Formats: sequence, C-alpha cells, structure tokens
Amino acid sequence: MLRRPRRNRKSEAVRNLVEENSVSVKDLIFPLFLIDGANKKVEVNSMPGIFRFSQDLMLKEIEECMKLGITAFDVFPAYPESLKDSTASESWNPETFYLKALREIKKQFPEVCLMSDVAMDPYSSDGHDGLVKDGKILNDDTLDILGRMSLAQADAGVDILGPSDMMDGRVGYIRALLDENGFTDTSIMSYTAKYASAFYGPFRDALDSAPKFGDKKAYQMNPANSQEALIEADLDTEEGADFLMVKPALSYLDIIKLLSDNSPLPIAAYNVSGEYSMVKAAAANGWLDAERAMLEILLSIKRSGAKIILSYFAKEFAMMRS
Repeated sequence: MLRRPRRNRKSEAVRNLVEENSVSVKDLIFPLFLIDGANKKVEVNSMPGIFRFSQDLMLKEIEECMKLGITAFDVFPAYPESLKDSTASESWNPETFYLKALREIKKQFPEVCLMSDVAMDPYSSDGHDGLVKDGKILNDDTLDILGRMSLAQADAGVDILGPSDMMDGRVGYIRALLDENGFTDTSIMSYTAKYASAFYGPFRDALDSAPKFGDKKAYQMNPANSQEALIEADLDTEEGADFLMVKPALSYLDIIKLLSDNSPLPIAAYNVSGEYSMVKAAAANGWLDAERAMLEILLSIKRSGAKIILSYFAKEFAMMRS
C-alpha cells in the first residue's frame, strides 16, 4: 500500500487540524529601547521599524501594543557617554531616567509583565558587561554591581530581571540579595546560553554599547559548544533561576532544543537584532517575503522548544493577528 501523507495537507482546514506547533502573541516579549528626554522617537538606523522612545512616547507605544494583545515588554536603556563610568554607577541611581521610566510604566500599566536587563554595558564607559581592571573582566567584583542594579530595578517594579552579563555565580548572588530584601516575587530569567555572536550588531547601535576594546569572548559562550549550555543551565537552575534563555535564537535552535529536553524550567529564546535586521534588509531588496520569513522564524523557535520568544517582530506579528 502506498502511504499518502499529502492527504493531511490537502486543504487549509485539514492542515490546521494536524498542525503540531503554533505561535501566539501570548508567547512574545517585545524589547523596547528607552532614551532620556521628552517627545522623542528615533528610528534605529540598522533596525528599520524599531525606535528609541523617550518615556512619554514609550508609554503610548506600550498602550498601543497592549491593545494588540502584547502584555510583556523588555526595556533597554540607551545612555549618553556623559552618564557612563567604569562602575556603571548610574544603573542604581534612583533618579536615573531608566528607573523612573520603569516605575511609571508599572504605575500606568500594573497588569503588564515588565522585564529589565541586568548587565553593566549600557552604563559602562568600557562597554563591557563586567567590571574592567587592567584589561580583564573581574567576575566576582562585578557581582556587587549587578546586585545593586538588580535591587534598584526590583524596587522600580520590574517583574522579571534578565541577567545578561554571563558572569559566573550571578544568578545565585542576585536571588539571595532579592530574597534578603523582600523581593521574593521578583523573577529571574537568566541569559543561560548567551553566545559570542555576530548577530548583536544592530542592538549595540541602538544602545551605543559596543565594547571600547577587545570583545566579549572571555565571558559569552563559544558558538562551537553545545554541552557547555547544559552546564550553565544546571548552575542557573541550582542558583534559583525561574526561566532559562538562549541567545541568539536562529543559529542556536539546537541549543533551545537541548535545554528544552533537559530542563524542567521554561525556556526562552531571544530572536535578536541581527536576525530581525537581515530579514528587513533582504525584504527591502525584494529578495524574500518579510511576512512569511517572520512567521517561519518565529515558528521555528517555538518548534525547537522555546515557551517564550523575545522578538522585535512582536508588534508586527500582533498586528497581523489582530
């Protein structure tokens, strides 16, 4: 007997019945870029359709996104060089524009899930995720800075902290500090397998956060390695992470699958800036259908095992589905 799998593909109705995976707006976190000032909306040159917002306009953007069904946002601050120093001290200044914006977002939209980034690079004059001394990244000395930053963000109302720095032991350090200070409900989404990737370029343009010397290969993971991700996942789980993240997503679908198969925690994946921008650039040249490419990319990330997807496509996807 000739088997005919095509019978299950013969119409859209039948295809829908046997569909194994789907992406929902509920799966998505929308990353947003914040700048100081008022009435500012500046497009990121290397990310068409993505903007840096001042607080007032970001609040309007969030309101618009919520009407489309997006309820989770990850806010990243873009700081001028004048506010950066070697210890990232602006990151825990209660009057800094980033923390003030986080407070206002939660005040106006208490129902949103608000995520933040925990790393030194947006605030550091060195542009690295950790404290620099004599050209080296000091792991343990960085933890105190990350802890201060985490407490300040939790106090501002953040629901999920995202330690993206890749310092050893930071999840446990932050978890203990949060609990000691009464922030037991504040979650940690650890950047568990964050690879030293070429796909971060547009993001660094958006935040002007590129390292001032060298690269980040001494703390971000080697793209050649997969088993190392299991080590990081086990450590982050033991230290108290609530979610594990893989970043980037597209070149690391196998890592998402690996963690999904081996961890009881929800797996998140970051569909990063370079992955977004290459689709937009190709579409602008007429080389591919941007909408179909977006849907295929998001579906591949979900199919690989990610429960949560951080993506710059989130609003575009939500508009399609509204």
